[in-house]
Amino acid sequence: MNIVLILQMAAEAGADRVGLVCDGRRWTYGQLLEAAKGAAEIFINSGCEQVALLDESSEAAPIALFGAAMAGIPYVPLNYRLADEALGALLDRIKPAYVIGDVERSNRLSQGHTCATREAFVQAAEEAAAGASGEEREGEGIAAQIFTSGTTAAPKAALLRHTNLLGYILGAYEFMTAEETDAQLVCVPPYHIAGISALLSSFYSMRRIVMLPAFDPDTWLKLAGDEQVTNAFLVPTMLARVIARMEETGNATLPSVQSIAYGGGRMPPELIAQALDLFPNCNFTNAYGLTETSSTIALLTPEDHRTAHQSDDPAVRARLGSVGKPLPTIELEIRDDEGQVLAAGERGEIYVRGEQVSGEYREKSVLDAEGWFPTRDAGYLDDEGYLFLAGRADDVIVRGGENISPGEIEDVLATHPAIADSVAVGAPSVEWGEAVAVAVVIKPGAETPSNNELSQLIKDHLRSSRVPEKIAVVEELPYNEMGKLLRREVKKLFLD
Repeated sequence: MNIVLILQMAAEAGADRVGLVCDGRRWTYGQLLEAAKGAAEIFINSGCEQVALLDESSEAAPIALFGAAMAGIPYVPLNYRLADEALGALLDRIKPAYVIGDVERSNRLSQGHTCATREAFVQAAEEAAAGASGEEREGEGIAAQIFTSGTTAAPKAALLRHTNLLGYILGAYEFMTAEETDAQLVCVPPYHIAGISALLSSFYSMRRIVMLPAFDPDTWLKLAGDEQVTNAFLVPTMLARVIARMEETGNATLPSVQSIAYGGGRMPPELIAQALDLFPNCNFTNAYGLTETSSTIALLTPEDHRTAHQSDDPAVRARLGSVGKPLPTIELEIRDDEGQVLAAGERGEIYVRGEQVSGEYREKSVLDAEGWFPTRDAGYLDDEGYLFLAGRADDVIVRGGENISPGEIEDVLATHPAIADSVAVGAPSVEWGEAVAVAVVIKPGAETPSNNELSQLIKDHLRSSRVPEKIAVVEELPYNEMGKLLRREVKKLFLD
């Protein structure tokens, strides 16, 4: 099976139905399929072995994704925000590739590629469609190759096969369930798995995609209104900026928006509670997934949100801070360092298994003999099967042999009325090996709490070993464009 089946089904069911809106231009499913056929012809004739997108989101993304699938070669969206040295290394690893987007930078950093600007590629694909055969080549069965972020080592090339992506889409969505008036506002970067899954899921449900190349709260709000957007996906930092902008302008309504999904980073319970109060008729969904799992593997549903938000039971209300329950097609376990499955409430590493789970890299597969993938995310399940994340397994603070989850400290700090954001990390300690260190962001106009006050707050709620030895007040915390907190950057504050 090939992911191009999704676009073929959409074009057969509604060739003249608008499937994509970008920069004012509207593309029907029929036009997108024809352009993908033309793109496949271009890729085959070029002799390239991979198709790289080095650009912001645009119509070039779906045309290249499905064109590469038809040509039987991997689609490789690259992070255009990378520094030259890092990007050049990735370009060297995928040659010979057909690179779409920043031609000047590609040619300057790596030789041996065929390059075209976004505009030139799209035009060429439309022109080549007339003579394209439309035949599908099998290739290696790899639909996409996505480079991991890579912090201490070279990025790994995660491989997602057609079977993985289709396993996710066919297991989580139903075909053609959207009305013609339904529209999905997509503003995540194309090099992230959320960008790819948004294309596939929206085309399969036949929900019109409204593409925003670069996120800005004002532009997002205007586009949502102009296109009467019904669905949206935002990372927590984006949602926070949208809410803040709406409050600043006094316009606290999004009349057409019916559903907002979020994910990609930790959602502070206070922020989602604020959003639920602000948009009581909107369906919120928390989606947790990884590149290696072809996107979502657990969901906190709209009903879960409402139940938790309205509950007086602390255990039920706490589920606003969870990522919900695993999808029906996913098996999930929490294991300790020895690989033993842990009971409810016990923290360990999250392992998953399912057809959508790849766990495969260009370098090697990390699936165990029974097909389980170690996510390297730490977490636990409550008595009802709700999954709570506790950061990356590598983020655990080891103080004197005791494992401390940063998340439990951050949750306590979030209850302080003056703290807008916080992070806990491990800092070098002669006595303990690692000590707890926290960095906090103060709300505008609020008085900065003393170190003693913050330490006492944590001591009142947690064990004394969680009390920080070092506290730093910063203007903002470092996040990437997908809302993931860059703890390694915070740790640099405490290296002395």
